[in-house]
Amino acid sequence: MSDETIPAGTKTDTATFATGCFWCTEAIFQELKGVLKVTSGYSGGTIKNPSYEEVCSGVTGHAECLNVIYDPSQISYDELLEVFWESHDPTSLNRQGNDVGTQYRSAIFYHDAAQKEKAEEYKAKLDKSGAYNKPIVTEITAFSNFYPAENYHQDYYRLHGTQPYCTFVIRPKVEKFEKVFKDKLKVKAK
Repeated sequence: MSDETIPAGTKTDTATFATGCFWCTEAIFQELKGVLKVTSGYSGGTIKNPSYEEVCSGVTGHAECLNVIYDPSQISYDELLEVFWESHDPTSLNRQGNDVGTQYRSAIFYHDAAQKEKAEEYKAKLDKSGAYNKPIVTEITAFSNFYPAENYHQDYYRLHGTQPYCTFVIRPKVEKFEKVFKDKLKVKAK
């Protein structure tokens, strides 16, 4: 459960996105200006407080996802949706790269009617634009519960950036993201 301490009195909102492996996109959302906290976890399933092993079995119905707490005066839900669509392949059904199963599906778990409307509108525009060669399969579903993943999944890239998976899978995604969204990144301390 990463990132800055949320200052008292800060108005916040929440977005919940599933983009495949949460390690990969946690590292991306953590870098956004206005994102205050990113927690890796599980949503969209049928049992309470599932373990990673249960989710990986594919029988719980949960997706690996991120719960993103953000300051809407600094970053909008629309901007978060833009990052969501750009940070994974929304045309792959139940997989991202080598990760296969319903737990790796593309999904937006909306928290209110406005989020639902914006997500559906963005998806329809992308489909109509022909931005992808295949139809977008992203599920847009009402948020019901979020269960934080085990502590060893939190801040994974920051804590394990030199491990081979981080070096060869996550780092290239983060570097591409930093080039495309350089104007939306937090200022890093020197």
